[in-house]
Amino acid sequence: MASRPDRSAGRRRRPSSPAFALKLPAFLILLLWAVVPLAMTFWFSLQRYNLLSPGVRGFARLENYRYLLTDPGLATAILNTLVLVTGVLAITVGLGTLFAVLFDQPLFGRGVARVLVIAPFFVMPTVSALVWKNMLMDPVNGVLAWLARGVGLRPVDWFSEAPLAAIVVIVAWQWLPFALLVLLTAMQSLDPERREAARLDGAGPLAMFFFITLPHLRRAIGVVVMIETIFLLSVFAEIFVTTAGGPGLATTNLAFLIYRFALLDFDIGGASAGGVLAILLANIVAVFLMRAVSRNLET
Repeated sequence: MASRPDRSAGRRRRPSSPAFALKLPAFLILLLWAVVPLAMTFWFSLQRYNLLSPGVRGFARLENYRYLLTDPGLATAILNTLVLVTGVLAITVGLGTLFAVLFDQPLFGRGVARVLVIAPFFVMPTVSALVWKNMLMDPVNGVLAWLARGVGLRPVDWFSEAPLAAIVVIVAWQWLPFALLVLLTAMQSLDPERREAARLDGAGPLAMFFFITLPHLRRAIGVVVMIETIFLLSVFAEIFVTTAGGPGLATTNLAFLIYRFALLDFDIGGASAGGVLAILLANIVAVFLMRAVSRNLET
């Protein structure tokens, strides 16, 4: 007698309607949250849309992009963005690695010190910018000016003489706790037997750091660089509160340039073109970072 064909395999390949119904809300939320705003931004970037001239409307083709790319402030904004991201990453990764090694040691008051170092991460960017501007970096009444006068030096007017460096310090102060948390967690996963074996073989502190600790932290450093870079590309509150993009264009990054188009020039079309350019640059950077991190995870 011929056996009946097995149809269970075919039935298993078909997508079940209850599973699709469970995925549908997430798909709709993703569509409304990401795709629709992105599509509207691209649409407005092709329109003549200035709030000061509501009667002048129409399809502008690539006029907004041509105006943006010929703006003399665009190159400065991109350069400032790169300097800001690179400077903050250098400070947070460097000090975060050193603090992670330090706090992994048995020290008196280590718990209190960890809480104090992590505390800046919970301060809002606007509040931290105001604290640094009015209490620490003020050239007359700031703590840094008081310390400079105490040793006979001239106080530095940070936001006039070195504005971009001041922004880098403020943002790095905020993101240092994040780097420390990730790197300290990675430090605590290091096998103590490897360190003990290195000590028995006569390895000194520097040799242990460069040949054992640093290779172990390579993946964690890659994760810190990737996450921080994505967020640092859109730094705005610290610049708005302290320097407002100045003096001139000294602290204008890409995010503040888009703000200038949208809320100072009321040019919605130009601001949307800047937003599209920022999205493209952020995705290019994210692709390279994801590839670099994935290679670190595979090795």
